[in-house]
Amino acid sequence: MTKIYEDLIQFTEVLPFVNLACHQYLLNTEEPILFQTGTANYSAIIIPQIKKILGEKKLKYIYISHFESDECGGLSQLLKDFPEVTVISSETTARQLMGFGITFNIQQKKGGEIFEGNDFELEFLNYPSEMHLWDGIVAFEKKRGIFISSDLVFIFGEFHGEIREGSWIKEVENSGAKEISEKLFLDLLKLKPNFIATGHGPCVRSEEHTSELQSLERISY
Repeated sequence: MTKIYEDLIQFTEVLPFVNLACHQYLLNTEEPILFQTGTANYSAIIIPQIKKILGEKKLKYIYISHFESDECGGLSQLLKDFPEVTVISSETTARQLMGFGITFNIQQKKGGEIFEGNDFELEFLNYPSEMHLWDGIVAFEKKRGIFISSDLVFIFGEFHGEIREGSWIKEVENSGAKEISEKLFLDLLKLKPNFIATGHGPCVRSEEHTSELQSLERISY
């Protein structure tokens, strides 16, 4: 685990058979949030670490962008260790979880909604990442300027605790978001993140520059 940006802690599960690092993040606020669970096997590794980090605090929320093994495979085990936690997901993901008997403490969110807690504010965007391109969600933590990218910013390799410099506009253009959904692409361009917490690969420090903002304002759709 690595404290990678302010109070955001990164955990990494490496899948050597596909040369891929799968990241989970703990936002260690007054109401701690775990972004993604890792796979079922990996959850047993990170749960003791989470408990050690939190101390007397309880894990308050688990955020799931979409229904996939590295996003929510460890959810059942986490719910055993943190039975009072609330799961945040899209309506589609909630339906998927119901098929595995997970039907309690789920808050369904959709694009355009804002979710505020003690010392955090999440803005959600619809992310057509579920099977048949049904909507999952991606999240932007507005107080810190952290974009939780899920699979949108994606690089193969065994990365942990690594940060590269990048341009937000270029990251969005290279993400494939426009091919997935024109609306998602435009919604992403409206954000101004300082940091991209990637699902796979190195994270990205993306300070917005005046020239980029001016360029964005000139884009006409």
